[in-house]
Amino acid sequence: MHHRTGGPALALARVVLTSGRSVDLSDLRFTATYGALPDGYPCKPVNDLRIEGLLRAAERAFPATPVHLLTPPRDRPDQYAGALGPVEVLPAVACVGGFHSTALDPARDPVLYRSRLTVVWFQQAPRLPSGRDAEPALRELPWESLARDQEL
Repeated sequence: MHHRTGGPALALARVVLTSGRSVDLSDLRFTATYGALPDGYPCKPVNDLRIEGLLRAAERAFPATPVHLLTPPRDRPDQYAGALGPVEVLPAVACVGGFHSTALDPARDPVLYRSRLTVVWFQQAPRLPSGRDAEPALRELPWESLARDQEL
């Protein structure tokens, strides 16, 4: 007999938002931020293109779900400025995560509905966000204004 539980056993990880809401991470893709850097160097135009590409890929991977970018830190070590402007470095690992939680609308059947959000963010190492040990910006997501309820 199979029965489904709402627990994190079915998810990769559970993140506790600062609002107190728990969200489950069900899909996570890591890519090297500069895995296939075109001719050139890390700078604002290259980084903007990389972020755009990640957002498009996230929209394709999760077509019915809103996509939100956590604004990445942009480090400017400033030792070199070429034709495209100063060196600007994003964290080493780009992440696209599919998160879900209980329905936003309390009138909806909690068994049939989940709120969902796809998040794009950057971090220094390929590690799973978990519990309260996640990027601060991830924990501060305004879930209620970003996520969307979907029927299972």
